[in-house]
Amino acid sequence: MRAVLLLACADQPGLVAAVGQFVVGVGGNISHADQHVDPVHGLFLQRVEFDTPLDRDEISGRFAALGERFGMRWQLHTGDRRARVVILVSREGHCLVDLLGRVELGELDVEVCAVVSNHETLEPTTRHYRVPYHRLPVGDDAAEREQALGAVLDGYAPDLVVLARYMQIVPPWLVRRYQERMINIHHSFLPAFAGARPYHQAYERGVKLIGATAHYVTDELDEGPIIVQDVTSVSHRDQVPDLVRRGRDLERVVLATAVRLHVEHRIVAYANRTVVFD
Repeated sequence: MRAVLLLACADQPGLVAAVGQFVVGVGGNISHADQHVDPVHGLFLQRVEFDTPLDRDEISGRFAALGERFGMRWQLHTGDRRARVVILVSREGHCLVDLLGRVELGELDVEVCAVVSNHETLEPTTRHYRVPYHRLPVGDDAAEREQALGAVLDGYAPDLVVLARYMQIVPPWLVRRYQERMINIHHSFLPAFAGARPYHQAYERGVKLIGATAHYVTDELDEGPIIVQDVTSVSHRDQVPDLVRRGRDLERVVLATAVRLHVEHRIVAYANRTVVFD
């Protein structure tokens, strides 16, 4: 079975050797390993991918003692099933269609369990891909809608929630439930132009670059740990519709890349930042 360990702890001697010896001890063979030391935070971070004859519970049980010894924050992921994903979307469907198309083509190895929206606009598109669609319309009672969203997510128990241009605020209690398991695409190169209408802000500022940012969702709007960013050049000739069109291309690629990195267990988040092991 293929397994991936992600770990973070205070930097100290013997970490690489200890993890390597552990893999040998569970009959494993390392296929890929990468690590990073953050000298500012004094942290050691590592991703180890290996094959082993043991199952997930056996590996976890044996690694717990090592994790406690070094004070590690660690995760174990095994390749025995595809990641379950729920996508949240509003009216704009370019990121949704891109994700569903990549799944259908086998470019993203995930199971899209459902699409949830506050509009009915994208229901025909979603049905085309044979994915359940849940509409939770915006009404006077925001708390009721938030509880309904939580209930839908609970019903599917996703490994990852993707905000593919979902233009609603996710309540803090729900964000905490999916901490580091909820990814948003923001149509700007954060921290510039956070919040609403970033392309209009960019046009008014006269920028020469526009970008897109995929990040983990936190209680602070557009302030979560950044996973992937990209930019493209623009000029004085470009009007707001041109920025929107170019930006959408970036958004598709950036969001899909962030989802892939997450489900391949290549990201460690800490101190409102990420290490991305490629």
